[in-house]
Amino acid sequence: MLHLNVNAENNLVSSANEEELIWKMLILDQRSTAIVSSVLRVNDLLEYGITMHSLINQRRAALPDVPVIYFVEPTAENISKIIIDLESDQYADFYINFTSSLNRSLLEEFAKKVASGGKSYKIKQVYDQYLDFIVTEPNLFSLDVTKIYSQFNNPKTTEEDITMMADKIANGLFATILTMNSIPIIRCNRGGPAELVSQKLDQKLRDHVINTRQSISVSGHNTTSSERMILILLDRNIDLASMFAHSWIYQCMVSDVFQLDRNTIQIKTPLADGKFEVKKLDIDPKDFFWNRNASLPFPDAVENVEKELAKYTEEARELTTKTGYSSIKEINPNDQHDTQHIQEAIKALPELTARKNIIDMHMTVLTDLIKELDSKNLDSFFEIEQNVNDPNTQKRFLELLKTNKQSSNKNDKLRTYIILTLTCDLPKHFRTECETALSELECDLSALTYIKKVKELTKLSSMNLTDAYLSSNDSSSSSNNKGALFSNLSSKLMGLTEGSSKISEGLGSLISGIKNLLPEKKNLPITNIVESIMSPVNANQESIKLTDDYLYFDPNITRGSHSKPPRRSSYNEGMVFVIGGGNYLEYSNLQDWCSGANESLGASGIAQKIVCYGSTEITTANKFLEECAELGSI
Repeated sequence: MLHLNVNAENNLVSSANEEELIWKMLILDQRSTAIVSSVLRVNDLLEYGITMHSLINQRRAALPDVPVIYFVEPTAENISKIIIDLESDQYADFYINFTSSLNRSLLEEFAKKVASGGKSYKIKQVYDQYLDFIVTEPNLFSLDVTKIYSQFNNPKTTEEDITMMADKIANGLFATILTMNSIPIIRCNRGGPAELVSQKLDQKLRDHVINTRQSISVSGHNTTSSERMILILLDRNIDLASMFAHSWIYQCMVSDVFQLDRNTIQIKTPLADGKFEVKKLDIDPKDFFWNRNASLPFPDAVENVEKELAKYTEEARELTTKTGYSSIKEINPNDQHDTQHIQEAIKALPELTARKNIIDMHMTVLTDLIKELDSKNLDSFFEIEQNVNDPNTQKRFLELLKTNKQSSNKNDKLRTYIILTLTCDLPKHFRTECETALSELECDLSALTYIKKVKELTKLSSMNLTDAYLSSNDSSSSSNNKGALFSNLSSKLMGLTEGSSKISEGLGSLISGIKNLLPEKKNLPITNIVESIMSPVNANQESIKLTDDYLYFDPNITRGSHSKPPRRSSYNEGMVFVIGGGNYLEYSNLQDWCSGANESLGASGIAQKIVCYGSTEITTANKFLEECAELGSI
């Protein structure tokens, strides 16, 4: 789109393509800004020849010699604004792109207005881009549609509203499938929003296959099932506990403790006057540390940031020793001394500086993370959730509620109690004591009320977190030492972030102490479902029994019955989509399963497993608590 919808190997401003250089204006609206901002920064736009960008509803200066690219939602309001720009000769040439499909009536209205204005020659292109979804990582996306869970589960929601929501979700999924250029087989659990959305999506895809025909060649009838993509649509209710769980994966913790939205980390620090200082840190797509460590346990990230600092310090020292400078900061890019070492230093400077900025940013994040962990006792909640089957867990949780009276972590206490409620049959006296303690902390127990109703009414699947993830591990030892452990680790990291190039001694043993608290990796319920559908040979019988009952649609079969009894097959490429909210914990767990499955394949020549994870919204435990509280107060 930024290349004016021409496939281009290189960007338009590279020195090799100067004769093709076209400087352009980019016009966005609120929705398309969200789509673009998660994957491109201002510098990236500049590389594609975008010198200016603006919102469509802002006042803009006329640039009559400059071509313009519009990337906006297909609404009557946006079309009116484009017509005004066209009639006033605001720009030279108009390249118009819509985030999703422009419906027939709007298209006709648009054409009529353009024709009556006599400026149709200025419109060079009109494209439906089918990009109405947010991508933050290559295998992670969301439709950015909020509060779907509470709307679908609210008894007051009308049938018309449910149909509208299902259509919106089906349209978003249709866009992602067209982008991936593969017509998938669809599997979904029965009797909920996933079934409704699957039926609507199946119809849209079959219409698309009939109308275009070329789609069949992408994934036609002659291909084996392993070459077809499988789309697994699931309702959030199949596993609620994962939405409340605490995690020790770096990315999950950043999302849970701070705010991680469209690849921007937002850290709020309370000030003395009751206000907050807000730090916004952008995660660049080229952030090497995030790309390698986001899916690793937090202690590994701490260990690796120290290694990266040591590596940087050593390289900077070698560079300055050769050039005679006392510090890398003193190297002047405009230095006229034509010595080989100085020229090498000047060439290496941008890469080294960028690396140091990334390391410093993650030092900041990890340091603030440790402060939060320490002040809110998050390690204790994590440990309790990992040991729900341990007879001492209930006793430890009650002690934590009664002895730790701070209210700053009251939501964390409520989340852990909800997980205990979902995964265990708790004694009545224990429930009474816990709920009394939570009430004294002024916790809103509406969410708990709703969760109890769900447990009673639906009898959650046996594939819950008790069996799948929150299994008993021997991590209860050393729990008394954790406070000191976090405090020590925090001071070590603080020393590093304050510019110390000396590698802290003893950090290795400190990290290994924390690593003892980590549980062994286990599959979450959603990962078990994916395994039983994509790799039934390796799945457990309980999972297979559950997924054998899932509905099966094949949109490529345009005649006769397109829905048939499911058959067990293996698939290499899959997309999992959760209706009602997803989180980084499930995404990380799925990617771990893929890595493990691919490692076991080794160099066998068999295609690697790839799983893309998406949801109506990538949300946090606290936001999901609010949705459940809303349902519990009805």
